[in-house]
Amino acid sequence: MRIGLLAAIVIGAILLSIGYTKIFNSTTPESTTVASAAPVDAELDKANAVLTAMPDSPMAYLSRAVLYSRRARETADHNYNKLATTDVDKALELEPTNFVARKLKLGLLGSNHEFDIAEVEAKKLITEEPRDPFAYGILVDASIAMGKYDQAISSAQKMVDLRPDTSSYSRVALLRSLHGDHKGAVEMYEIAARIADPADKEVQAWSKTQLAAEYFKAGNLAMASKTVDQALAIFPEYPNALIAKARYLGVQGELAAAEELLTPLNSRIKLSEALILTGDISRRKGDSAMAMSYYEQAEKIEREQDGDIHRFALLWSDNNVKLAEALEVAEEDYVVNKDIYASDILAWCLLKNGKVQEAQKHIKDALRLKTNDARILFHAAVIEKTLGNSAAARKYLAAALKANPNFDVVKGPMARELAAELKLAV
Repeated sequence: MRIGLLAAIVIGAILLSIGYTKIFNSTTPESTTVASAAPVDAELDKANAVLTAMPDSPMAYLSRAVLYSRRARETADHNYNKLATTDVDKALELEPTNFVARKLKLGLLGSNHEFDIAEVEAKKLITEEPRDPFAYGILVDASIAMGKYDQAISSAQKMVDLRPDTSSYSRVALLRSLHGDHKGAVEMYEIAARIADPADKEVQAWSKTQLAAEYFKAGNLAMASKTVDQALAIFPEYPNALIAKARYLGVQGELAAAEELLTPLNSRIKLSEALILTGDISRRKGDSAMAMSYYEQAEKIEREQDGDIHRFALLWSDNNVKLAEALEVAEEDYVVNKDIYASDILAWCLLKNGKVQEAQKHIKDALRLKTNDARILFHAAVIEKTLGNSAAARKYLAAALKANPNFDVVKGPMARELAAELKLAV
């Protein structure tokens, strides 16, 4: 979840809370609403022309950085955030105290998963301007990623108090979801989607996609599919929604339909999440060699982009490859990010490396918020079964299948097979 939903919120937050145009017309630090989005390519041409004419202008670099960040949101291509970071760093080199540049830099730190640094910088900006909700939003993201949930709740409340908008409500929704409050999460995601800027199709589609993900997490495939279709009706080429739609088809066994969505997306742009899902579908079809080919492509992309590799610790463990490296990556991730998903991945890697007692300790930590996440509950069931605790295994597996019997293209069928082995009615 962490690299899916949370990363999407971080990337969206860069512009959702800051805005596209009003911020450049203001001399005071403030968060603003999103202005109407024109075609990015034409605007980039103009921004490049301005930079050619004014190579020493911090605001010229920031204008282009905003466009790159917007393109990153629209395409899910992390390379655009790298370009944005280069421009923001140049602006800060020219004017180190520029508040707009520092806010953009803060958002990019979050999108790059540098949450420990983001936390420090967010607190600095809050000290300087305590009524700017954007820094509170990034502090929420960093706090969630590092498992500091009380701090996240406090920051989210402050953000809502300062500016109740799509950005703040989506964070409240995520926190409610993490604490097992599905009904409350849906309520907040629905509000976030309803008040999304009607002039910005990406923000509208993003909001609908997050709502769909919450329905899916709770096992409501019908509503998840309906809601993600609404996102695609708004923004037909939106990668996050296409991947979500393919996942919802895949878990229901509609593998060909899922591939029909993923194949053109994989041809258009190489996204690790889409490639991993395509690999999962190949694995579900029984083609392990093809699955590993897709997984390797996804890993190559993340390594080349210096991306978030911890997702592969889980993937390697699922496929019983690179188990020692998987554990090393999971342990390194857990040092900084002690959220429930880092605990879950570490527990799974420990199990696959034969360290079952340690795995049990960390899976209990992953369950501490009562998140009702089917994947975590399934992992808990397997760990308890390995320890010989059949009653506990049945309890966790029953909870996983109740939460979402189709939680994963590959592990969903595995969970049902385990249920039969444990003589658990499903």
